[in-house]
Amino acid sequence: MTEELKKGLEGVLVAESSLSYIDGDEGKLVYRGYTIDDLAENASFEEVVYMLWHGELPNRDELSEFKAAMAEERHIDDGVQRLVRDLAEADEEPMAALRTIVSELSAYDPDADADPTDEAANLRKGRRITAKIPTALAAFARIRDGNDPVDPREDLDHAANFLYMLNGEEPDDVLADTFDMALVLHADHGLNASTFSATVTASTLADLHSAITSAVGTLSGSLHGGANQDVMEMLKEVDASDKDPLQWVQDAIEEGRRVPGFGHRVYNVKDPRAKILSKKSKALGEAGDMKWYDYSVAVEDFLTDEKGLAPNVDFYSASTYYQMGIPVDIYTPIFAMSRVGGWIAHVLEQYEDNRLIRPRARYVGPDDRSVPSLEER
Repeated sequence: MTEELKKGLEGVLVAESSLSYIDGDEGKLVYRGYTIDDLAENASFEEVVYMLWHGELPNRDELSEFKAAMAEERHIDDGVQRLVRDLAEADEEPMAALRTIVSELSAYDPDADADPTDEAANLRKGRRITAKIPTALAAFARIRDGNDPVDPREDLDHAANFLYMLNGEEPDDVLADTFDMALVLHADHGLNASTFSATVTASTLADLHSAITSAVGTLSGSLHGGANQDVMEMLKEVDASDKDPLQWVQDAIEEGRRVPGFGHRVYNVKDPRAKILSKKSKALGEAGDMKWYDYSVAVEDFLTDEKGLAPNVDFYSASTYYQMGIPVDIYTPIFAMSRVGGWIAHVLEQYEDNRLIRPRARYVGPDDRSVPSLEER
């Protein structure tokens, strides 16, 4: 009996998880029983990460302790700082730089030699990775622009501290809250490609840094994490043209171009994260320039009405980040800065009940060949 081939593992169940659930028909995303709408409105990124790692939302004392512990880990070692500078001055692509930086962090981690399945050590390593990625990313972005890095502050929340290190000034509450919400929205999303990559690596009993490095490499592809950058490049192209957005998108489709930020392997309706971010994009536009939001709505309306396509999270994160003054080519590293919380949670879950992930492929090559001599080839 021929086994059914599932290309891309589509529809294949490979694990059980208590971390997040997606209802693609209803447009629903849940972290550990809490809807993304509830969390985005009522929980900070630190609270969400704590919940993903520990199973429950923290109480006041647990949150205070967790935030303090995270803040203490924000500084990066001199060797990592030198690497960040070298990568920035070499004009390395940001996701490639982040992949290398995450790997380098292991050289300075006090728990680097711990057993890969040591949960306490992994929680400490996870805390360091999560806390140091924003510092390294902000330093990379500033150095390549000819500016000095800004040291992290321990008195700011995770989101506000990143914006402070990136721009050199403390963000106002609106920007800090908007960015924090964006981090919450991106923190986990089931067994997506990068999360699966992390769990595959962890299933070999490789260490946490190796698993997260695998995930960063997987996220770098345009079919996964790179779409939000592509969306913003598209919106800038619309702005630079002499066409209205509706005409631009009609022409693009006639030319056979793929419009980024639409469609999803799981969602059959509008991504619930896109609904939340569209409101944030509109609010930022009302306080500044509405054109980016207006362009986005025009493109969405046409593709939804004419093609039955719904936007995913990347579509509105693009205009939201752009209006916050974030450089376009670090959108995907920011995605990683958030999703690392989910990656670590899934790796911890994998280690708890580990089995080596080893699928098979159907062989379709030639049969019954004999090796000819060199003279006969």
